[in-house]
Amino acid sequence: MQGHSISSSVWEDSELGVLRLHVNARARRLVFRAKVDGLHVTLPKGTTAADLRRAIDSLRPKLREACSSQSPVFIDLNYRIDTDWIHLGVAQGERDCFLLRTEGASVQVICPPDTDFADEYMQGWLRKVVGEALRSRAKVVLPPRLQMLAKQNGLTYRSVKINSSTTRWGSCSTRQDINLSYYLMLLPLKLVDYVLLHELTHTRVMAHNERFWAMLDCFTNGQSSVLRNELKNFRTSL
Repeated sequence: MQGHSISSSVWEDSELGVLRLHVNARARRLVFRAKVDGLHVTLPKGTTAADLRRAIDSLRPKLREACSSQSPVFIDLNYRIDTDWIHLGVAQGERDCFLLRTEGASVQVICPPDTDFADEYMQGWLRKVVGEALRSRAKVVLPPRLQMLAKQNGLTYRSVKINSSTTRWGSCSTRQDINLSYYLMLLPLKLVDYVLLHELTHTRVMAHNERFWAMLDCFTNGQSSVLRNELKNFRTSL
């Protein structure tokens, strides 16, 4: 019934497909996020089916565009990643095997001459190879970068780990353990620093309240709002 709160964890839309629902008692409004596995919706407690339907219909053009932007990239000989942290390319080799050449920030995936890039399994395998290259690079550059920023700003944390999260760039636990997604390697330097400072700020203030944003603004020379908006143009996936 439309007047009852939503209890299901999914919602099917004829155009947008399956939306994954997450009820959050602290949420004040509906928040839509496009991810590789579809649209995720954060719902305030008590949201009804009618509320969700109205929100979807009012945002439909934007949601449609957001979903299309999350389509996995096609990896072939033209594929490149060229950021402040990693320079990765795909090349055709002469041997009948795959090779991975790594030298510092430069990574080259060498493929056999008869590689079928249109094959779905091959695309999945290549994405895993690229992901592992990002992970390896992230383990080299992110921990020392985090340590440097913490020292500069008089902050401390207990540990740092690199993961493959596609839901968030980073997180900080109440025990001051920081987790960072290796997809940070796809961001420019200033946005990586913004994410690291964001998580370091959580070692002082866990909630996203006025004190948190004021403190982060100090750490980013008054640019936290600008950087936060720029970050929305990137995604935690290939």
